[in-house]
Amino acid sequence: MKWLAGKLPHDWRQRLYIIIFEADTRPGRLFDLALLIAICLSVLTVVVSSVSAVQDRAGRFMTILEWLFTIAFTLEYIARLVSAHRPMRYALSFYGIIDVISILPTYLAILVPELHGLIDVRMLRLMRAFRILKLTAYVNEAGVLSRALLNARRKIFVFLGFISIVVVIFGTLMHVIEGPEHGFTSIPIGIYWAIVTLTTTGYGDVVPVTGLGKAITGFVMLLGYSVIAIPTGIMGAEIHSVMKEKPVTTRTCVHCLTEGHETDARFCKHCGEPLPPHQTDTAATPIR
Repeated sequence: MKWLAGKLPHDWRQRLYIIIFEADTRPGRLFDLALLIAICLSVLTVVVSSVSAVQDRAGRFMTILEWLFTIAFTLEYIARLVSAHRPMRYALSFYGIIDVISILPTYLAILVPELHGLIDVRMLRLMRAFRILKLTAYVNEAGVLSRALLNARRKIFVFLGFISIVVVIFGTLMHVIEGPEHGFTSIPIGIYWAIVTLTTTGYGDVVPVTGLGKAITGFVMLLGYSVIAIPTGIMGAEIHSVMKEKPVTTRTCVHCLTEGHETDARFCKHCGEPLPPHQTDTAATPIR
C-alpha cells in the first residue's frame, strides 16, 4: 500500500485525504453524504434479504446488490489507506477497524455462510454522521458531550461507588428482614431488588411483605428520585463549562488521525505534529 501511495502525486493525495477524512469542504460533505446513504442502503439490503419471502423472489438480486456495496466499500477503504499519511495508523484506528470489519463478512461468508448476518455491523459506520454536511451543531454537541463525560469521569465514578454501597446495604437489610420465605433467598437477590427499586423500574417479581420492609422500600423509592438529579447536575455543569471553550471542526491530523482541532490550531493536540492549513469551502451553500 505504501508503494501505491508513493506512485501518486502528493497534491492529489492531499486533496483525496481532505475529501475523505474531513467534512469542512463541499466535496468532503458530498463524499460523507454519499457514504452514509450507501451504508444505509447496504444494511437495508441485508435486513430485507433476511425475509424468506423476499429471499425466495429476489434472492439473486439481493446478493448482487450486497456484492456491489462490498466492492464499493472495499475501494473506499483502499482509498483511505492510499491517502492517509500513515496507512497502518489509520488501519489500526477505531474507524479503520470498523471499516475493515464491515467488509470482511461478505468475503468470509463464501467460506462460512453463517457469518453473512454480521454485515449489519456496518451500522457502526453511521457514527460518521457527526462529520457530514458541516452540521456544526451536531459536530460541536457531540464533542461537547464527549468532553463533558471525560471531565466528569471522576465525579461519576464516585457517584457510582456511592450507589453501589447503597444497594449492597439495602439489599442485605431486605435479605435479613424479609428472609427466604418472602423471596429474598440471598443477598444478591436483595441487591437485585435494591437496584430495581432505586431506579424506579419496579418489576414486582420480588416484593416486601413485612411492614418494615415496605417502609424501607418507600425510602429507597424516594432516594431513587433524588439520586437521578445528581448525575444530571454533574453533566449539566460540565457541559456548561465545555461550551465556553472554542468551537472545533472536523480537521484531522494526517499523522495520528485525531480530529476535532480548532480552526486556528497549528499543531495536533494529540501528537504535536504540525497541522496543514485549515481548508474550508465558505462559498458553498449548505446542503439540506
